[in-house]
Amino acid sequence: MASSRWAAAAAAHTAALATVALALVPGTAAAANAPQQRLDWGDCSGLEAPEGVPMSCARLTVPLDRGAPAGQRGTAELALSRVPAREQRTGTLVVNPGGPGSPGRTWAARTAASLPGDLRDHYDVVGFDPRGTGAATPAVSCDTGYFQAPRPDTVPKTATDSAALVDRAADYAADCARSTGGDLLEHMSTVDSADDIDAIRAALGVERVDYLGYSYGTLLGAVFATRHPDRVRRLVLDSVVAPGRPWYQANLRQSRSLDEAAQNFFAWTARHDDAYGLGDTAGETAEAYYGTRSDLAEAPAQGTVGPTELENTYLTAAYSSATWPELARALSDHARGDAAGLAEVHRTYGESAESDASYGAYLATQCTDSRWPRDTRTWLEDGEEAHADAPFQGWNNIWYNMPCAFWSAPDGTWPTVDGGGISGALLVQAEDDGPTPVGGAFAMRDRFPGARLVLERAGVSHGVALGGNPCVDGAVADYLRDGTLPPAGGPDAADLVCPASPEPEPAAAPGDTPGSREPQAAPALLRP
Repeated sequence: MASSRWAAAAAAHTAALATVALALVPGTAAAANAPQQRLDWGDCSGLEAPEGVPMSCARLTVPLDRGAPAGQRGTAELALSRVPAREQRTGTLVVNPGGPGSPGRTWAARTAASLPGDLRDHYDVVGFDPRGTGAATPAVSCDTGYFQAPRPDTVPKTATDSAALVDRAADYAADCARSTGGDLLEHMSTVDSADDIDAIRAALGVERVDYLGYSYGTLLGAVFATRHPDRVRRLVLDSVVAPGRPWYQANLRQSRSLDEAAQNFFAWTARHDDAYGLGDTAGETAEAYYGTRSDLAEAPAQGTVGPTELENTYLTAAYSSATWPELARALSDHARGDAAGLAEVHRTYGESAESDASYGAYLATQCTDSRWPRDTRTWLEDGEEAHADAPFQGWNNIWYNMPCAFWSAPDGTWPTVDGGGISGALLVQAEDDGPTPVGGAFAMRDRFPGARLVLERAGVSHGVALGGNPCVDGAVADYLRDGTLPPAGGPDAADLVCPASPEPEPAAAPGDTPGSREPQAAPALLRP
């Protein structure tokens, strides 16, 4: 699930294929293969943009397999969006929200609306649905019925339970192969998408682009900068994926950090026991959550929210503190006998049949980015250990990724990340980020000799840049404006430390005067 599971939480949140093991030298053949096309910009059917932010859309054809002989590469179409500069353009900012598997066209408008006025005046902001996702064609599809609620409990009680969950993962992988086909599934790696960014740059007619990537988008941007360093002007990586930890190992580490992040939610809920009544210590509120999980195994809320639905919904708490008031209120209401709140937060933050496309595309990238255990005993042993250490998502993260044990496309080689070819980069990280632990940001800075790291001290949310923290946003704006980076800190310290944004206020309790407590707006969540 890595940084990859930025879902739509209010919407809420690595790689050459074995068959393309050439690992092209940065900036060489892949750039030569980038198609030179004229982009035909038009309306963005079905996409909403903030008021006053004009967005247009286009499509770009790219080779499906850049390693195949000419005439045998096949093609894919990317879906692009653009918000033009209001005045003379001095830069082009390409944005990616993470994933993998997440469409990104709406992020052009979201990002443009969040930029300071002078940057908005002079930047074209470009978003895109990566190959296989969103409005790109062909797109990954697998089995919408997989998400029919309530789904089997992720925590197996018997060997029979484990076998059934293994079979579900194998069946989903087979459905992806059958519904999508091997041509696309074999060419969904991070390297493929990184080279697609250079094709976007070429089609835009610019020599270099600036890039802003969140979550998985940090790995994608780092690989783009490694392979095409002469095409990067400024690089901002927010909520950073560890560049030296392939997905299977990263997900095991992530299960532990998600559990740590959940404790922040439990502690906040305890501090507001007067509003929620779930206990005045983090241990007590955690016990209330796990007690609810047990209750739902016996009687799903409104017949649909079982323990797995609860886990997938409350995963959001480890991504964004803005969701805490609503999530805590739903738990509190359920404890009082009202299940409507749990059903509502599941509809907002949980998974449904509509999740099939993004989940399938997530797997298509992760399963071919690096090597995965093919012996399910390894997964089960690691799942037992992860659950013992981190019950919040330990087993869930195992099953979420286990289709990779049965994936039809071959494993790949973890992509090279080497930022020595670019002059600088700005990394942004919340200190207590659960989906992408802070160690990944320090490891990425080590790969980019000219980089600086902005750390949000005690920050608990995934995705910080342009999110309203004045200190962080000021550093990002300074860098995008003219390349100004914070002074270098020590090798084991962040280069700039910013205080965290204020905690949210509790959601309205039963009997409160309507409007007496303002609901917190949840940002878009990025999930790898």
